[in-house]
Amino acid sequence: MSEPAATPRVSVVVPAYASARFVAATMDSILAQTFADFELVVSDHSSVDGTWEILQEYATDPRVRLLRLPAGGGAAANWNFVTREARGEFVKLVCSDDLVHPTCLAEQVAAMDAYPDAVMVAARRSVVDAAGHPLIRDRGLGGLRGRVPGEVAIRATVRAGTNLFGEPASVLLRREPLLAEGGWDARYAFLIDEASYLRVLRHGALIALPRTLAGFRVSDQQWSVRLMRTQAREAKAFHREVATARPGLLSAVDLRLGNARADLNAVLRRAVYVWFRRRLRG
Repeated sequence: MSEPAATPRVSVVVPAYASARFVAATMDSILAQTFADFELVVSDHSSVDGTWEILQEYATDPRVRLLRLPAGGGAAANWNFVTREARGEFVKLVCSDDLVHPTCLAEQVAAMDAYPDAVMVAARRSVVDAAGHPLIRDRGLGGLRGRVPGEVAIRATVRAGTNLFGEPASVLLRREPLLAEGGWDARYAFLIDEASYLRVLRHGALIALPRTLAGFRVSDQQWSVRLMRTQAREAKAFHREVATARPGLLSAVDLRLGNARADLNAVLRRAVYVWFRRRLRG
């Protein structure tokens, strides 16, 4: 299939793996955008569950490019591979089981255009089950609203002890600073999105849109006590790294508060995930 001649404003990139159950819904939600000037680049990481075969149904759409990546390297390899294939001014990564609302691109591009110094736009999202039904609505951003200087946004998410900005489907990034920082930062397995956002935010401002524009899908297989403990441990190590990399950005109080909240969030997640399991299995 030939590529569009013009460079699109937005590249929506989908790193797919073993997502035959959900990938069609993800693709349909992206292709239903009210904003027209985008390309959709999908990289299947050598799935064997039929994901690649389902993607062929979209091969004739001129907005779509379908790629395959050999096995190996984990999720980070696919995230970075498909992002390097992007050609747009902005890049939006959507995992292959998540959803975006029809006006997501239109609203996020408009926010970027309104604030030329912005490098990132984040919106709220819903947590949805396998059928796409909301389990939790309007998650994210804490108290952030409108234009937020990058350093203020970094400090806010560290102090919260969690990723205030949400999963990548909730976020639109300028491609240039993301690539300048080396792409997606995979040194922290459970913080690849948050760690990458904070590197991008060194280059400019955040725009926080207090509207729900994406859906993050959860499944029973995602939850474990081990995962929650690892997330808290990684968060505290990451906080120390941020403080070391940008002397003066974080105070000792910021670090203590963020680390305490990372531990508290791990405890709270356990209770929430018990409820998730019951809902998901039901």
